[in-house]
Amino acid sequence: MTSVALIVLDTLRKDAFDKHFQWLPGTNFENAYAPSHYTVPSHASLFTGLYPSETGTNANSHQFTAPSPPLARRLQGEGLETHAFSANVQISRQFGWDWGFDSYSGSWNSKHANATDNIFEWNAFIREHRDEGPKRYLKALWSCLSGDCDTIPSLKHGLEIKYRTHTVSDSGAQEGLSYVRGTDFADDAFLFMNLMEAHGPYRPPEEYQTVDFDEMPGFAESVQEEPIDETYAETIRQAYDDSVRYLSEKYEAIFSELRDEFDYVITLADHGENLGENGIWGHGLGLYQELTHVPLSIWGMDDVETREEIVSLIDVHRTILGMVGVEDDRYEGRGRDLRSPVDHEPQLTEYLGLNMWREQKLEAAGKADEFSTYDRELYGIAAAENYYGYEDFDGSFVESGTALLEAPRNRMDELVDDLEYLEDADDIDVSDPVMERLEDLGYA
Repeated sequence: MTSVALIVLDTLRKDAFDKHFQWLPGTNFENAYAPSHYTVPSHASLFTGLYPSETGTNANSHQFTAPSPPLARRLQGEGLETHAFSANVQISRQFGWDWGFDSYSGSWNSKHANATDNIFEWNAFIREHRDEGPKRYLKALWSCLSGDCDTIPSLKHGLEIKYRTHTVSDSGAQEGLSYVRGTDFADDAFLFMNLMEAHGPYRPPEEYQTVDFDEMPGFAESVQEEPIDETYAETIRQAYDDSVRYLSEKYEAIFSELRDEFDYVITLADHGENLGENGIWGHGLGLYQELTHVPLSIWGMDDVETREEIVSLIDVHRTILGMVGVEDDRYEGRGRDLRSPVDHEPQLTEYLGLNMWREQKLEAAGKADEFSTYDRELYGIAAAENYYGYEDFDGSFVESGTALLEAPRNRMDELVDDLEYLEDADDIDVSDPVMERLEDLGYA
């Protein structure tokens, strides 16, 4: 049997990866594409080898569903220990992503979403009593001790919040490093990690910050008519670069631990980030190449090289199954095993509408009537070494590079017609602490 680590560096652009991750050994795939533009659908594809529309997990349903057992459950059935550490509140127990994992934990910012205990909501209580001065902390402690919650885990989480406030300033990478160092992995193990340092709000530890800013632009700024001042825009781009520089240094330490524990380490981004290109900020809108062209590197294969084939993150699923020797071809998904060269097959990208909370954002921006403009299906296609084409919101088809196949848009339509859509999962109730974190990240 074989051990595999799958590490998602959330929101890491390909150009930022090329700039800051030159130290990372392994086989680098120059033309890798995410199947969608943001975290939830891309992770669904990683875990199933299917396009997001075929998993039922998309913009209007963040609950993880799949038409067949997902990757971790398959590996668990083969006898591997399955572990997960997610700093992303969206990829958490709250939304069903622990399916098939023996252990599933996260950092301070996904604590409530991953908790198996009834944890006291410290932040919500303190905010509600903020006008009462320091005594609100004593009242919070008494409410924790006397209330209907699991006392010991709640007290521990309260200390973690205090520790975070005073000494920790990253989005979970330091805790991720401690998690890897503190876990006794079996010889046959699968580890999934999601690290959030490249994600907004672009605030790495103070010693890495070279610029100051009030708030990063995002969805609301992307739909406004007035462009953002270019000086401010450059400040935000530099803040993103600072965050990626910190992520690189922290991940270098994590990777050093992983290569001693695992036979393969797969490093990738679930999507990129718009930093003002086409007036768009963040990763909530569209299929721009800045969002879909992502880094993908595999350490542990025989050759250290650069590969030029067009590949997709849906290929990672079958690649991992091949690594651990799963020969059962049921539920293999659409992907290919990347351990060997693959053909230049066109790869699809999908935008399946606005996420479930964006309508409120448009209403707050006074643009509720524009909801239908952005809440629609769009598709894109990556083909040949430097070609990418995608549908935009104005009905145009935007192309870059040279297509080696005739009529790439027609080929894209054929791929779309071949999709086997799965009905969205039912919505779930989201707790107040989880919703607060989603708001902090700009999703809600």
